[in-house]
Amino acid sequence: MYPDLLLLICVAAYMRRRPRTRRYWVHPILQQRRRKGQFWTLYRDLRQHPDKFFGYTRMSVGSFDCLLSKLKDALQRQDTNYRRAITPTERLLITLRFLATGHSYAALHYQFLMGRSTIRYLVLDTCKLIWKTLQPEFMPPPDLPMWEANIQHFWEKHQFPNCLGAVDGKHVRIVMPAATGSVYYNYKKYFSLVLMAVVDPNLKFIYVDVGAYGSSHDSAVFQHSRFGLKLLTGQMTLPAPRPWPDTQHPPYPCVFVADEAFALSEHVMRPYAQRDMSLKKKVFNQRLTKARQVVECAFGILSNKWRIFHTALKMQPQYAIAVVKATCVLHNYVRTLDGMHTEEEEEIPPCALQNVAPSTLRGPISAIQMRDKLADYFVP
Repeated sequence: MYPDLLLLICVAAYMRRRPRTRRYWVHPILQQRRRKGQFWTLYRDLRQHPDKFFGYTRMSVGSFDCLLSKLKDALQRQDTNYRRAITPTERLLITLRFLATGHSYAALHYQFLMGRSTIRYLVLDTCKLIWKTLQPEFMPPPDLPMWEANIQHFWEKHQFPNCLGAVDGKHVRIVMPAATGSVYYNYKKYFSLVLMAVVDPNLKFIYVDVGAYGSSHDSAVFQHSRFGLKLLTGQMTLPAPRPWPDTQHPPYPCVFVADEAFALSEHVMRPYAQRDMSLKKKVFNQRLTKARQVVECAFGILSNKWRIFHTALKMQPQYAIAVVKATCVLHNYVRTLDGMHTEEEEEIPPCALQNVAPSTLRGPISAIQMRDKLADYFVP
């Protein structure tokens, strides 16, 4: 019995290793791509109806054309004697459709009549190119004029002084990567990457960092991010300390606003704990929450515009990072060119991404004293 079983195992292993004979060079259904594929049958008609085009690509016709002009040369491929290359327009449209719907490669395979591996390759390649091309213009490293403008806008819109931006982190669900153990396993009991972001008062991302932080709380993620390391070690160029508006107070540092998951520090303000709340503490929390709402709104718009965040990303972590970063820079790009385009965005839909674990770290005495003085400033 055992020799026969061993023989069957060996035969099965051999059959798995044996190279498969391809039935078709190109499947007959896929050969009809230029006649029946969604790009070739729908794209021209969509351009005649701007509202439908926006719903399909999540950007206006003008924004799409501008983006295509920036990427066209890098997306262009050469025709061969065997097949014609996929056009840059088709590559970009498929990528935007993938990000806008969260459809699998198999679903896009049937919609655009293109091989699954081909779609996977062109989507990932285009996402990397989108980030590389748009990031210097639409998410540049912040400088002093940008910080000064943020301080002015936060005071005018949210009445929070010396505020540079709002910080938060969200879990982006992924399918468990092979042979990674608990590296990507979080306290919510699923596998994810963490998207850490800083947002300005216009709901645009100033900075994003995507990585594997497991069950770490926001404060730990922030401290290990490149932005957090520069901020906490004093390597970042920030505006000089200044008095709060309409006061003769001594100068105070400029700060970022965050939720309870972040540790209090010289440049990070978090709300008071929800116990033994005095009137001053309640007012402070309300003002801080109003200013911090911009980051929640940005995440809500991001996750509802790009529905890829409504599904678990079924790809290797390094590719998932490229996809997430592409959506973030596209968020800035679309808001810059199209603004608040739909009623859905004006209502600020709820975010589909989960919060990162809370922190119990205690801030330094100097930061605690500055928060108390700021509470006194709000309620004299």
